[in-house]
Amino acid sequence: MGNTLKIQIWSDIMCPFCYIGKRRIEGALQNFEHKDAVEIEWKSFQLDAGFVASPEDDMVEHLAEKYRKDKDWAQEMLNNMTENAKNAGLDFNFEKAVMANSLHAHRLLHLAKKYDLTNDLEELLFKAYLTDGKNINDLDTLKALGLEVGLNGEAIDEVLNSDAYANEVQQDINEAQSVGVQGVPFFVFDNKYAVSGAQHVETFVKTLEKVWEEGKFDSKVTVLNTTDGDSCGIDGCE
Repeated sequence: MGNTLKIQIWSDIMCPFCYIGKRRIEGALQNFEHKDAVEIEWKSFQLDAGFVASPEDDMVEHLAEKYRKDKDWAQEMLNNMTENAKNAGLDFNFEKAVMANSLHAHRLLHLAKKYDLTNDLEELLFKAYLTDGKNINDLDTLKALGLEVGLNGEAIDEVLNSDAYANEVQQDINEAQSVGVQGVPFFVFDNKYAVSGAQHVETFVKTLEKVWEEGKFDSKVTVLNTTDGDSCGIDGCE
């Protein structure tokens, strides 16, 4: 067995189940004997790359319109996600959420990757959007979050005031398509096994143990036949 078990996670800040999935994989690692040998790499994904937000956007109306459902359906989906979040120790406040395009956030995450700060910034971005009602497309907000995790202010400005890392974001999305990602969160364990959705902690623990026991392997990814986990895709969150 090599020294590191690598987990790649495709995720979008705008995906509530991605935050829940983050908590659950963290919970699984706390119950995994070899957690100190695990490396996590966050990968960019955009559920709606062409989305242009306006101050008048309401999440219930937006979801109903996007997925061609009624408002009751959209509100029920948000209620279910809020309850799932509570079970994971998270507080979702969708009534405060500011609709936004996540491209700038993903570009900043690629800067954070250079300094091994991606996980810290992912956490702050999820919290900013889903709990605190901050606009994660606002450059001042993003800079403040970047500074909070320890990024250099000039480096942040250079990235946010340009198109830096846009290609890297697109490369992650292209890679997701080649792997077969149809919704996020999507977890690839040591480039062999893939698990889709915010699975329960026990499922992640079993996958970690299976991967660890089998050791190094071929690069072809096999999606495990687990029960469907909560995830968000282009056709909605479920």
